[in-house]
Amino acid sequence: MLDREPEPPASRWRFLFLFLTIQIVLFTLELLQPVRDAIIDPFTESLAWIAGAVMALFDDQLSIQGIYIQSLRKDFTLRIEAGCNGVEPMIILAAAIIAFPSSFRQKLIGFAIGFVGIQSINIVRIITLFYIGQWSMQAYEWAHLYIWQALILLDAFVIWILWVRYLHREEQLETA
Repeated sequence: MLDREPEPPASRWRFLFLFLTIQIVLFTLELLQPVRDAIIDPFTESLAWIAGAVMALFDDQLSIQGIYIQSLRKDFTLRIEAGCNGVEPMIILAAAIIAFPSSFRQKLIGFAIGFVGIQSINIVRIITLFYIGQWSMQAYEWAHLYIWQALILLDAFVIWILWVRYLHREEQLETA
């Protein structure tokens, strides 16, 4: 049980307003072509390279070029598009972290852990989709559109909840 006073409704509305406003700003920025060219596209290419490098430890029959990972064994190429690079869940998580009352240091910790967590799961996502796609396109479409979309967003939510719990624990230590 929490020993502190419940937050007044105004602070909840403030959080919701900031959370939504920050998302609108960040999603709008993400769509701008200069941002795509300078940040999003190079990030997506690096994600393809990292996933490909991990797969190359076990599979020497692939080729990585830009946002494409191609199987040299089967006729299958995975293309990592916007929406599949983990940027959107990071935007949602960043908005929640920024909007939540905490120190700058705590926000940086939350963002860093969130970035590593979401992108680690996203690399697993890319790798599994690459091999599922070689096995069955029907299973690939289902895993891509339903399973992994939900899991990557759930990952962002769980990271945020754990971060809030960390803040609460840190607050308890300070008052003890």
